[in-house]
Amino acid sequence: MSHEDRFKKAEFAALVGVIGNIILALIKWWAGVVGNSRALIADAVHSASDVVGSLAVYIGLKAAKQPPDEDHPYGHGKAESIAAIIVAVLLFLVGIEIGKSAIESFFKPISPPSSIAIYAVTFSIIVKEAMFQYKYRLGKKLNSDALIVNAHEHRSDVFSSLAALFGIGSSMLGGYFDIDWLVYGDPAAGLIVALFILKIAWTLGKESIHNTLDHVLHDEDTIELKEIIKAVPGVLELDELHAREHGHYVIIDLKISVDPHITVEEGHRVGKRVKEKLLEEDNVQDVFVHINPYNRDEKESDVDLNE
Repeated sequence: MSHEDRFKKAEFAALVGVIGNIILALIKWWAGVVGNSRALIADAVHSASDVVGSLAVYIGLKAAKQPPDEDHPYGHGKAESIAAIIVAVLLFLVGIEIGKSAIESFFKPISPPSSIAIYAVTFSIIVKEAMFQYKYRLGKKLNSDALIVNAHEHRSDVFSSLAALFGIGSSMLGGYFDIDWLVYGDPAAGLIVALFILKIAWTLGKESIHNTLDHVLHDEDTIELKEIIKAVPGVLELDELHAREHGHYVIIDLKISVDPHITVEEGHRVGKRVKEKLLEEDNVQDVFVHINPYNRDEKESDVDLNE
């Protein structure tokens, strides 16, 4: 898949998220106000935060697809991870606000919500789960941190809506059977939603920051790359390999040893073949090859020292 096709699909998914979240947030807010449900209003705020999150993802994708330039020779791939961090911070702030509102509700008399709240939250669960499945699978296929984080936002909305459904149902039962403490199931659900949002924000924010800080692939993830390099004619030794994740793609720095008796031009051709082979991999954006002269005595000396 070309980079252009990748970004078109990712941008379309982000726009789907924006439109879907706007519709859901409006429906849940209206139903929460009309149906007197604090849990549903909290859930509507969560969906509204997803609107901003999807917009941040869309902007990040737009920036990430820009080609390398003089100031950014490695490209703009990290723009997606930065967008993911913004989404995580936003989720954290929303979680705190929802939790504060839910706690305040315990110190004032409330009445149970009406049945319209049940219908609205059930509709939200179905739509949000469909959006999660779509974005998560596409994010994995396109190797997009921003899309995957955004997909988890939709999944967190599913769980928060389930908590809201349970709280609304409990509160309605409390009102029907005249059980005062059960009426507070609605704000209790709002508090559970807040805690869940905070947990998701912390987890996703930590992962996105890790990916932004020049994270390199672990040894087990570079086995295939190493085999490709060693199979190139003229490569006598792979001295060093660093594959850095840069958003959705990888940039590779490596050192190889070649026959010290060949010409500089011949050594350059070996390095060029290595680069061409690695660039055939879908997620490799650029390769920097350093050529060393192979020294058998030095290699044998290193082995003796290690033993």
